[in-house]
Amino acid sequence: MSDIFLCTICNVSSGSCAEDCAYCTQSAKYNAEIERYRFKSIDKIVLEAKNAADNGALGFCLVTSGRDLDDKRLEYITQATREILKQGLHLHLIGCSGIASKESLKALKEAGIASYNHNLEASKNFFPKICSTHSFNERYQTCENTLEVGLGLCSGGIFGMGESWQDRMDLLYALKTLNPHSVPINFFIPNPALPLEQKVLNKNEALECVKLAREYLPSARLMIAGGRESVFGEEQKELFECGINAVVLGDYLTTKGNTPKDEVKRIKEYGYNIATSCE
Repeated sequence: MSDIFLCTICNVSSGSCAEDCAYCTQSAKYNAEIERYRFKSIDKIVLEAKNAADNGALGFCLVTSGRDLDDKRLEYITQATREILKQGLHLHLIGCSGIASKESLKALKEAGIASYNHNLEASKNFFPKICSTHSFNERYQTCENTLEVGLGLCSGGIFGMGESWQDRMDLLYALKTLNPHSVPINFFIPNPALPLEQKVLNKNEALECVKLAREYLPSARLMIAGGRESVFGEEQKELFECGINAVVLGDYLTTKGNTPKDEVKRIKEYGYNIATSCE
């Protein structure tokens, strides 16, 4: 029985994205009722990193909304990273700022970022149905860039956006070709501002998606992330039995999650231990 790896998300900048991703409340196009700000203070980011470590998280992901890792975002994330590292926290730091060049990814690595998160989100065939402002190929290239500069790759997708089972298999095959060390599994969270059908994925179908992901990615850290509360409520043991061995702890980008204390308690009650090492 594997230990469960915990990761926390820090939403560094929120709600200012000009992209039209149909699943995302951070897109300015849809005017979803979310908190919006340019950059969270460095002090607040460092405090969240300390809290993450105190709660047992090993991963700490710094996320900025927007199309790509431009100079301003790069400068801010590297500054935040250096301040976190000064605290001596044993955290695996993850960057997540959209499409990124090898040069900008190298700069993140030099600052102390260990991995980069860039989800493929959907299959190449289905992707144009959920986004017109950038392409699947651009996402895939960023993942390749991440690997080429020697960063760890965290890449996954979202299920329940109206895709077919073939689309799901195609997404997982694309992820398999990248061989990411960590694969976030998300379920679409309905929001009235978004153009997608407002439907929560059936629990049994969601479990089949997890089983399929484990089949395609047998050695990956399979991380359950956004939407699990909507689909599974308080009964989430089957997720771990189907192959989940990592969890996003606490809140998501614009959606509240369970408290870290309650989440850790639940995992332990299911008979699992919390990972204390990234290995």
